[in-house]
Amino acid sequence: MKKIVYTIALAAVFLSCKSQSTASTTSSVKNEVEVAIDLKNVTDDKVMVTVTAPKITTETTTFNIPKTVPGTYSADNYGRFIENVKAYDAKGKELTVVKEGENTWKISNAKALAKVTYWVNDSFDVETTGGIGGKDVFSPAGTNIIAGKNFMINTHGFVGYFEGKSELPYKVNIAHPADLWGATSMIDTDNSNESDTFHTSRYAELVDHPIMYSKPDYVTFKVDDMDILISLYSPNGTYKAADIAPAMETMMRAQKKFLGPINATKKYSVLLYLSDMKEKDAKGFGALEHTTSTTVVMPEMMPKAALLEQLKDVVSHEFFHIVTPLTVHSKEIHYFDFNNPKMSQHLWMYEGVTEYFANLFQVNQGLITEEEFYDRMADKIQQSKRFDEKMPFTKMSKDILDAKYKDSYYNVYLKGALIAMCIDIQMRESSNGEKGILDLMQALSNEYGANKPFNDEELFGKITSLTYPAVGEFLKTYVAGETPIPYDQFFAKMGVKETTVKKPGNPFLKDESTPYITVNPSTKEILVLPDVELNSFMKTLGIKNNDTILAINDTNYNLDNIYDMIMLSMDWKEGDAITVKIKRDGKEQILKGKVTLPMQDAEGYHAVDTSKTKLKERWLKG
Repeated sequence: MKKIVYTIALAAVFLSCKSQSTASTTSSVKNEVEVAIDLKNVTDDKVMVTVTAPKITTETTTFNIPKTVPGTYSADNYGRFIENVKAYDAKGKELTVVKEGENTWKISNAKALAKVTYWVNDSFDVETTGGIGGKDVFSPAGTNIIAGKNFMINTHGFVGYFEGKSELPYKVNIAHPADLWGATSMIDTDNSNESDTFHTSRYAELVDHPIMYSKPDYVTFKVDDMDILISLYSPNGTYKAADIAPAMETMMRAQKKFLGPINATKKYSVLLYLSDMKEKDAKGFGALEHTTSTTVVMPEMMPKAALLEQLKDVVSHEFFHIVTPLTVHSKEIHYFDFNNPKMSQHLWMYEGVTEYFANLFQVNQGLITEEEFYDRMADKIQQSKRFDEKMPFTKMSKDILDAKYKDSYYNVYLKGALIAMCIDIQMRESSNGEKGILDLMQALSNEYGANKPFNDEELFGKITSLTYPAVGEFLKTYVAGETPIPYDQFFAKMGVKETTVKKPGNPFLKDESTPYITVNPSTKEILVLPDVELNSFMKTLGIKNNDTILAINDTNYNLDNIYDMIMLSMDWKEGDAITVKIKRDGKEQILKGKVTLPMQDAEGYHAVDTSKTKLKERWLKG
């Protein structure tokens, strides 16, 4: 999973403002679970689901909707979106159903059970902030129901499982309008243009395969022997899949080249949902990984350049999950308990190595410069220091669902990636540049693979045996231990030294979090804060404290579209012509000039030791 949080600074701005399915009632194959999802007859923004039961041999059974799913590491309780659960025998007689907790329904006289029916609400409609740590479902793991237009079917939000039967095969039949097409990596075995049929070997495989229905807007291409599908839903038609596909193809070709033989995936799908920020819609931006696909949610209002840049980072992160945890994972992941999950110690690998690869491959393949790579790592160091540096990463990972640790989750993208970087550097030094962390993941893939999980407590020993004693000592001291990582010492191994660098900031946000602007709640007007030191962007244009910003480049702005203004400003370039209409002391005036992006001091790194150049090149270029 990769979360992109755009709402932190803007939150500060606003806070300053004070029918039944016709599916068969008996399963023709008693050792499978058959599901019918009706997308044609949507009622009150809800979808009817019918689950035909396999043979039940106990007097009672439970039907479960997941509490959490792999990749989210949060208790989302998808059962809260399920209504009116009913159970029937083969003659249509209703059986007794009692709800037990948020996600479980107990069914009596279960030996006679033929089917369960229920209505599904979607999660997008009830999202508020989309922020980390909130109670909203992270949008890429959520569900959407817009009759006749879009259905985001993360299958764990629509389909449940019977107690003790989750390892049985699943057959899913989906009735849908003829003009909507289901984008997925699964194979549709139904030739009809109004129904699809999918088969999976077990419930976990079904959960691993999302589907997005919308009017067809997709692009396909091949990267070596891998088939790629890019499917897009843009509610206002702002973007088409063809706008996104070229950048995605360039990126995925680079990723495949970087991974080499480690990846054997034959098909990969990107399901991209663009959220309409002016409506009640998804607000948690980022992506969720699956074995052969990723679901992505981004704001439709983003400028194209900014959108492509975010997709490059987010989708590449999810794609690299095909290595871990999708190929290399522990028993906690392989035999995932959707309603009483046992978490693994190794988020540093599942998310950290993945995030590191998503950055390393870009410098390795020439998509970013060496300096840009250092900047990214320096930014992760700076952000990670906001968390407890002495907290053992293995313990935080194991207990991530506990209230004490859940707020530390975002650190897996920061310190987790830095852990991976330090292991990479240590391996390069120990092997005189010959081996790095990609070689380690290849070795672990060969040792285990998708169908052979490892024991959680044995991984460090296995890694040490496959690499070098110094790597084992690093894991013991800095990952399982309480010692903060001395990043400067590891960079020095590659001839790189810390320094202060200048980087461009946002015209309206200081340090990407503190706003220069607020909103008048009575007029909705955007105001420049009265008591802040203004940046070079505002000073150069002549904007002053207490000014009201009315329009930029002939577009009017206020509280209703302030997100648009912030998003568009992300795409401004130094020297761009700009016109700002302001109101000062009750009088309107026009300010004209050129964009001067504010420069901010930031921690950075530069290569200074030429004796280590060859080793550094092996690290960054392979």
